[in-house]
Amino acid sequence: MAEYICLLNKDTIVIKPAKKTPILLRMIVLMFAMVCGVYICSVCLKQTSIHSKIKFQDIQVVERLSPDDDHGNLQISSVHYPNPETFSRAECAHNPVRYFAILSMQRSGSGWFETLLNSHVNVSSNGEIFSVLDRRRNISSITRTLDKVYNLDWFTSASKNECSAAVGFKWMLNQGVMQHHKEISDYFNRRGVFAIFLFRRNLLRRMVSVLANSYDRHAKLLNGTHKSHVHSTEEAKTLAKYKPMINSTLLISDLKEVEITAAKALEYFNSTRHIVLYYEDLIKNPAKLKDVQAFLGLPLMELMSRQVKIHKGPLSDHVKNWEDVNKTLNGTAYESFLQADY
Repeated sequence: MAEYICLLNKDTIVIKPAKKTPILLRMIVLMFAMVCGVYICSVCLKQTSIHSKIKFQDIQVVERLSPDDDHGNLQISSVHYPNPETFSRAECAHNPVRYFAILSMQRSGSGWFETLLNSHVNVSSNGEIFSVLDRRRNISSITRTLDKVYNLDWFTSASKNECSAAVGFKWMLNQGVMQHHKEISDYFNRRGVFAIFLFRRNLLRRMVSVLANSYDRHAKLLNGTHKSHVHSTEEAKTLAKYKPMINSTLLISDLKEVEITAAKALEYFNSTRHIVLYYEDLIKNPAKLKDVQAFLGLPLMELMSRQVKIHKGPLSDHVKNWEDVNKTLNGTAYESFLQADY
């Protein structure tokens, strides 16, 4: 240990040892360092494993960057001025456009939601464009299709052309999104695409809708015509007459698979500008549509849809083997799906 020398006079030298730090103080410092170390390790481990414990019902994410957020490149990349090859934007050439994609799963309300968006005078949502296999065959074909949509060169009945303030489409997760998620996420970030996730809370209701729609593709209950969405109560009642049989043996594993898919999608696109919506929440509280318009930087309007819901009322009225389904889900994490939720 260091020592110091004290000169008393010419002939006398006194060497004094340095004062020792009290052992109690040393112990306190050591214990404090150990506690801090344990805490830091526990936080890191918790963050590492959190993705494996995520439950679909617990996803309440509305993680988004405001379109008006002024953080350098974020603001620049969120507003665009497309120069389409097929027409001139004329007096609207200096009007900014935002890009978006509705990421969802079949029979989750995306068709209804898209009609709401398209009722806005400044929105062009071009439908389920990647339902065509050639457009999603590889990442190159996906990118070419995206470039065409966001350059306003994609024409559908929903296209507002010159004066669109937001342009996009709906994209099912099983149409190449999960397979090419890294490249698509990079594209969204590079081009400033806003992702709108739309899920259903009650996955059992979604399953009923999937099975009934699949049946009608072949049965064509509406005068020999298949319709995924209807615009009259009479048509809705006709389609609702069919009661699907649910495989109760695979039911829980099927519900878990849907949960996992949704959780993975949110993880894959966590770095993008995104908002997460639930069909049931929009039904119960239409005012949430204002959040969507604000997210896309649109002037607020009352959004309307002519679509009519097909499966109304208790699920027990729409499932052929309801007793088996009820018995399978009772006492599980999915028991709440048995109840009417809106």
